[in-house]
Amino acid sequence: MIAMPLESLIAGNGNGDGTVPDECLEPRRSARLLGVGGDQSLFRELARYVEQSGATLERTVDEATTLQALAHGGWDAVLTVLDRDADIQLEWWEEVLPRLPNRPRMIAVTPSPSMSLALRATELGVSAVLPLPLEREQLRAILNRVLAAAAETPLPLPAVTPVAVGPYHIVSQSAAMVEVYRTIAHVAPSTATVLIQGDSGTGKELVARAIHAHGPRNARPFVAVNCAAIPENLLESELFGHEKGAFTGAVARKIGRFERASCGTLFLDEIGDMSLVLQSKILRAIQEREVERVGGGEPIPVDVRLIAATNKDLKQMIAEGKFREDLYYRLAVVTIRLPQLVARGDDLILLTAYFLQEFGEQYGKRIVAISDRATALLRAHAWVGNVRELRNVIERAVLLCEGDVLRSVALPEEWLGGATKSEAASAGALATLQEAEARHISQVLTHTHGQIGEAAQILGVHRNTLARKIKEYRL
Repeated sequence: MIAMPLESLIAGNGNGDGTVPDECLEPRRSARLLGVGGDQSLFRELARYVEQSGATLERTVDEATTLQALAHGGWDAVLTVLDRDADIQLEWWEEVLPRLPNRPRMIAVTPSPSMSLALRATELGVSAVLPLPLEREQLRAILNRVLAAAAETPLPLPAVTPVAVGPYHIVSQSAAMVEVYRTIAHVAPSTATVLIQGDSGTGKELVARAIHAHGPRNARPFVAVNCAAIPENLLESELFGHEKGAFTGAVARKIGRFERASCGTLFLDEIGDMSLVLQSKILRAIQEREVERVGGGEPIPVDVRLIAATNKDLKQMIAEGKFREDLYYRLAVVTIRLPQLVARGDDLILLTAYFLQEFGEQYGKRIVAISDRATALLRAHAWVGNVRELRNVIERAVLLCEGDVLRSVALPEEWLGGATKSEAASAGALATLQEAEARHISQVLTHTHGQIGEAAQILGVHRNTLARKIKEYRL
């Protein structure tokens, strides 16, 4: 395989057109596999399947010849048969593998698959455990993935210097984000109202926290409200509070978010999802610097710095009569527009390195490099969900990573050119209800460019329900 330097992958986008370079898709040489265990008839079947994948399989018949072959090296992978003595065989592998100078990737086949066997094999670093009798296409797909991964070239991860924002971090060196930093530096020392605009997953709350952390009110509360996540009939009470008995279920007085943010910062996320009635009450609270609890009659003075955020085009909503123009100008004293991840260039690799470190520490893994193919696949992805999507992808990849190099096999299967369950379902295979639902939600989100509110309308569900489904299916 042609090794691509990190600089070229950072500067470019695969082939430059959103596709993955051909040299990153398949191994470029005939691979050698070592077959361990199994009888002669099974070995002939395995050898035939391996040869159909463009590789060769050489068999050892006992522990001594296996040790000699492993010591000699040169194997791209080991295909081992775990028979009825699977536990004893795994103990042998647990003793042998750590002593090998170049540890090969492993695939196991067994006539008696079980959860405990799969878990133990995974802990040992086995890439896949396949049941007997074998399905040719399943083995072929696994072989292609393992052999392609074995041919990948590790590239060192770049050094990352995150900017701390309380317990959170901002990772960026791109010109687009430097401009955001500059605006934060200008506006943070004031108490001006700020409107943050950007697609879902671009980090709007993180920017709001950065403004608060570097402002004169940083010793006071930062209170965040996701206006889209709270049902409309409860949002007014959440913001302004309510008195005991104000409505059914109001068994005690509740202090609203405006009061809780007193002398601090109130962050209203997804303000574009708020009704016109509630928008007028927000406008009054800003103008009069006072609120009234639901069911109460006394005005309560409030002193908060207001930061709002949205992934919608508020000017378009004003033209459509869905957002108050006077509220918009009250909020947009200073406007910060966050770029999509695909517009941030080098930041994709820096964020990947940061998340690899974060989740590596969380899950007890040390990942020091990323392969050229994995990097090219990351660069070729559309990243509709922006940084949030990248974070989820890297967390999953860390969990699936074998060894200290993140390779392509740890990334989503649909990126690798193989058929996933969802793709198989599209081709005519039967899918579970959950798989069909997850696929349909993903298609709608792609259509709406990640706009959850618009997607919820198309799907005919409440935004909260869709948000829960997105989290459940890790979309």
